[in-house]
Amino acid sequence: MMIDHTGISVTDFEKAKNFYDRAFAPLNASLLYVVPKQFTDGVNVGGYGRDRPTFWISEGKPQNPPLHIAVTAQTREQVDAFHVAALAAGGADNGSPGLRPHYHENYYGAFVLDPDGNNIEAVCHAPPD
Repeated sequence: MMIDHTGISVTDFEKAKNFYDRAFAPLNASLLYVVPKQFTDGVNVGGYGRDRPTFWISEGKPQNPPLHIAVTAQTREQVDAFHVAALAAGGADNGSPGLRPHYHENYYGAFVLDPDGNNIEAVCHAPPD
């Protein structure tokens, strides 16, 4: 099974938007689309991605328990930069950048908790340069 896109609910859209704007910038991902409110019953909804929206945030009641979402990084340096940017944007450390060979030989990831407690990970599967 392959996932085309996914989304989460956030309690404060502007706070989450600020977090994801900053956290995803090192991954060359950004907010690509905000759905007009007439199509969302007045709820703020926006989609992040590189060439099309693949990660959506929607204002509402957060998931319980919080979710784990892993986003791809093209390099290990991007994983490192994601971690720094996410912490600077108000995220909480949930696993500093590093190899996770118990998952896969070249699995290099970093984990942060977003403002709603979701575990957001950046991961690179490429071998070291």
